[in-house]
Amino acid sequence: MENLQAKIYNQKGKESGTVDLPASVFAVKWNADLVHQVVTSMLSSARTPIAHAKNRGEVSGGGKKPWQQKGTGRARHGSTRSPLWVHGGTTHGPRNDKDYGRKVNKKMKAKALYTILSAKYKKGQIMFVDSISFKAPKTKEAVDTLTTFSKISGFNDLMSRKKNSAYLAFSKKDATAEKSFQNINTIKADEIRNMNPVDLMKYKYVVIENPEIGLKQISEKLIK
Repeated sequence: MENLQAKIYNQKGKESGTVDLPASVFAVKWNADLVHQVVTSMLSSARTPIAHAKNRGEVSGGGKKPWQQKGTGRARHGSTRSPLWVHGGTTHGPRNDKDYGRKVNKKMKAKALYTILSAKYKKGQIMFVDSISFKAPKTKEAVDTLTTFSKISGFNDLMSRKKNSAYLAFSKKDATAEKSFQNINTIKADEIRNMNPVDLMKYKYVVIENPEIGLKQISEKLIK
């Protein structure tokens, strides 16, 4: 496949070079069905059931038969904890022991990831930065960096968006950088190896740090 090309910026927002992009990752045709299936499956698997209703066997009391079976003129009942009674058990109520997990094939997940990256690349929503680093965790410096990036053409609302602005993908673990961005609720900073379709669909922009190493890690997701 023919390789694509994109600009690389430094932390000051200046162009510092270009990078060749693999068409197998950034030139994939949009597949809405695949993306929907993978994203909904991942969200379902991450779901933690909390609501829990007791059935008639779990509600306390009701051991004694309310009245004799026949001769009273009333309907027959065997327990006051029947769903028909007040304070009785619940029929088909929510249960916290229900498993909502759905299996997603690794290749499907990788293909969905590439499909979303391709769509964002076509829309001009992916930025490549040679390096993002801080000497110490400083939210102010992180804000200054994002403000600088927002001056780049196509990323003007990077700082003005009220939620889900950008996903910052680092080529390796950088605790200092992650802590610098963690107080900015419109930004998520994480390692590229943790990049997934759910996060990419949630955030408008994607900023990939150190693309020389990062793109290799992304391309290997389909191989692993």
